[in-house]
Amino acid sequence: MPGKTFDLLVVGGGPAGYVAAIRGAQLGMQVACIEEEKLGGVCLNVGCIPTKALLSSALLVNQCQSAGSHGISFDNFSSDLGPAQKRSRDIAEKLSGGVSHLFKKNKIAHITGSGRLLGGGAVEVTSADGTKETYTSDHIVVATGSRPREIPVLPIDEKAIWSSTGALFQKEAPASLAVVGAGAVGMEFADIYNAYGSKVTVIESLERILPVEDADSSATLQRSFKKRGIAFHTGATVKKTVIGEGSVKLVFEGKDSNRHELEVESVLCAVGRVPNTESLGLEEAGVEVDGQGFVIIDHHMRSSVRGVYAVGDCAGNQLLAHKAMHEGVVCVEAIAGEAHGSVDYANVPNCTYCNPEVASVGLTEAQAKEQGFDIEVGKFPWIGNGRALAGGHTEGFVKVIRDKEYSEILGAHIVGPHATELIAEFVVGRHLEATVEEMDRAMHPHPTLSEAVAEAALGALGRTIHL
Repeated sequence: MPGKTFDLLVVGGGPAGYVAAIRGAQLGMQVACIEEEKLGGVCLNVGCIPTKALLSSALLVNQCQSAGSHGISFDNFSSDLGPAQKRSRDIAEKLSGGVSHLFKKNKIAHITGSGRLLGGGAVEVTSADGTKETYTSDHIVVATGSRPREIPVLPIDEKAIWSSTGALFQKEAPASLAVVGAGAVGMEFADIYNAYGSKVTVIESLERILPVEDADSSATLQRSFKKRGIAFHTGATVKKTVIGEGSVKLVFEGKDSNRHELEVESVLCAVGRVPNTESLGLEEAGVEVDGQGFVIIDHHMRSSVRGVYAVGDCAGNQLLAHKAMHEGVVCVEAIAGEAHGSVDYANVPNCTYCNPEVASVGLTEAQAKEQGFDIEVGKFPWIGNGRALAGGHTEGFVKVIRDKEYSEILGAHIVGPHATELIAEFVVGRHLEATVEEMDRAMHPHPTLSEAVAEAALGALGRTIHL
């Protein structure tokens, strides 16, 4: 290790931290990254990547079950979560090793341990054996991420009651599973465990699933999941948990204000995330945090203390890996004096990778109306798209919300095949301030799913062709 003073010191090696470290090295800085666990953080190791690997396996299970229409049949078809779980871990390990390779390639020092700010540009690092070392830098980037939120009524033990992390390490699907929380994490695991044979029940305290999404998207996904046998209780609050021998009984109050009981083998608590900021010495260093523990930052990720920055989940806004990576780049380029702009938090895409996929960017229809826009909505169903029909994936739609005055794309919402890939077209369009007309005039190849983007854009003008 080249001494204990660096141009840039990053605390945390997740998507925000490792990207910030790499960009700093590219800009000629001597960089160190403090990370006590594997590089890649939650996303690479126990989040985005292994979850998507399991979702790919779950999709294949569902496709095999409907393969008869393609002339494919199986004798004694069965599915086993164990090999899929192992595959997901192998993929996570490979990508984490890839980040280590990138650190070596860019001559970034990986300091193993947990960091704590001492003030005055110093960070104390405690290793696993308790040894303490102090490192200094004029620029310290806090990128410590977040962890699953716990609530008193659902004490997570990773045995009977899982967090999202525990859900990734199960080698067998339980006979029955309750998913408490119907955000992206809850819906993805509901999909996975349903595919592998669990009887899944979803309990959500708000009035609909995927509450940050457009109401049409939420309703479409819930209908699709119900067809697969997943049960839902929305507007419901868990009041009591009784852990028994091999089972968990949940007592919850439904939207009808009546008491309900549900006994299942396992429970997944998916009620959000909280920032990892409480043991960093932020208060002692003078760094301001809000009431939830998120570091308060400006448009270039600067905290209230000169030379201390925060990026990723610990800095609030959307708790998403792609937002975190973007913040890492914006922060370090600002430090280097090469800033090209700040983060556009109004243009961060949301993605849920279940089957069917759900993705969006910008305002929902309800939000656009609440903000006083005079809008027109275009909605094109996959049943009208040749490629979707050919692939047998016709659930869902592409929906575009435009402002009538300037034809601005206020929001876009997709439910269906490869929604999480297609939404990028709208992200780029909004970034370049494209109008709905321009989205249509950019020629889309035929036959592709992308044609539905143009058709929905035309729909927002009242002149869809294939509907």
